[in-house]
Amino acid sequence: MDWSALALSLELAAWTTAILIPLGIVIGRTLARRQFVAKSIVEALIALPLVLPPTVLGFYLLVAFSGTSPLGQIYETLIGRPLVFSFQGLLLASLVFNLPFAVQPVQRAFESLPEHIREAAWCCGMSPWRTFKSIEFPLVWTGVLSAMVLTFAHTLGEFGVVLMVGGNIPGETQTIAISIYDRVQALQEQQAALMSAILLAFSFATISFIYIMNNRTRRRREY
Repeated sequence: MDWSALALSLELAAWTTAILIPLGIVIGRTLARRQFVAKSIVEALIALPLVLPPTVLGFYLLVAFSGTSPLGQIYETLIGRPLVFSFQGLLLASLVFNLPFAVQPVQRAFESLPEHIREAAWCCGMSPWRTFKSIEFPLVWTGVLSAMVLTFAHTLGEFGVVLMVGGNIPGETQTIAISIYDRVQALQEQQAALMSAILLAFSFATISFIYIMNNRTRRRREY
């Protein structure tokens, strides 16, 4: 078992989730409540990582983070090292390809809220912030929780983008998915099977948890 790769994957997933969930709440609520000219384009851009091949997305991110790009040059000037093939580059890439998992469940949750709930709160003298904190957020909590779990789980198992942007540096960019690939290439099937079983169990538990929460929420609304 490659514990360092697992620890790195957990760290990457934790940072990605912590950064994306607040951003996902803001974007998801905005898309759910407001209509604007470019809304369909924005939604398409957010959903693009779901349909774009990981190697294609990884290639464009690799170009965007390279030392010849403005972002890569600024980072290298400030930090003194390249952005590509580093944990920071891996984290930025993870934020991009996990954005739809953080936004879409939250957006659907906010879309399910009737507008009269907010209007009733405003009529009672509640401010928009208090309405969000006391009324809206508790009602969309299951959507936020689904976004958290999906973002964490997807980050943990991502392979293509991670390999393109981070490479395969043990202890720095080698995640558990890449470690499994290395074990298969080295014909170490038992270790690969053990790590694959861990990811399989985690993925199944994640999906089961989301369905359980959604079914409980549906039953509560029916009653």
